[in-house]
Amino acid sequence: MEVHAHSHTPRKKWAHYFWEFLMLFLAVFCGFLAEYQLEHKIEKDRAKELARSLYEELQQDSVNMSQRVNNRLRQEASLKWLMQYFKDSSLTNISKTFSIHFLYGIYFRTPSLFEARTVLLEQLKNSGSLRYFKNLKLQKLVGELSVAIALINDRQEIETQVRTQHINPFIVDHYDYDFNEEITQNGELLFSVAVEKYVNSGQIIPFQFKNADELDRENTINKLGLFGISALRATRQQHFQRYIDLNSELLKELRKEYHLK
Repeated sequence: MEVHAHSHTPRKKWAHYFWEFLMLFLAVFCGFLAEYQLEHKIEKDRAKELARSLYEELQQDSVNMSQRVNNRLRQEASLKWLMQYFKDSSLTNISKTFSIHFLYGIYFRTPSLFEARTVLLEQLKNSGSLRYFKNLKLQKLVGELSVAIALINDRQEIETQVRTQHINPFIVDHYDYDFNEEITQNGELLFSVAVEKYVNSGQIIPFQFKNADELDRENTINKLGLFGISALRATRQQHFQRYIDLNSELLKELRKEYHLK
């Protein structure tokens, strides 16, 4: 009669199962923590990258805005000078001073226009990248800056309408394009460069105010006031200043949050 030997596998104790479960749990948990930390670092790095790009964009716009404000102040001053001049001064014996104020106050256009760089701002809003900024104040300032830019664009569109309706016809009726050709050397010099060169020179180029006998002085003064006071100055004092304040505050908050210089 054969005798069969039976091998018996000892049953694992509950403690053994517990430790296996614990080790598996720790492995999964550590993997989760590592993934979380990696994602957190990626978001943090992305936020700093966006912050640095936004900071540089805002700095450039700040310089640009400062130039536009200075140009507007000069334009507004020239318009105010012309408003006084048109009250009772001669329109046949035109001085160099008059021609310069005519150029800065009436003829110039683009030097007073502000165009903000909005590529990064639009990216932050439209792509959802604004979520990388955990600082709620930063998010709020970015939104307010976008609104300020939109309002500036609206105001400058109104200025364009005023210019198209009142200023451009005035230029067509009274500007001396022979003078224009003379100071630009028949178009060889960029206009803005030519004007600055003429202003800083001792040269005097005759300026003939066209159709002087047809000028309605009171109406002209009102047109220049509408353009200079109601349009240019109002935009500068209210909407430009709002942008300047927000730009400065946002730069300050970015420096504080991301240690930028």
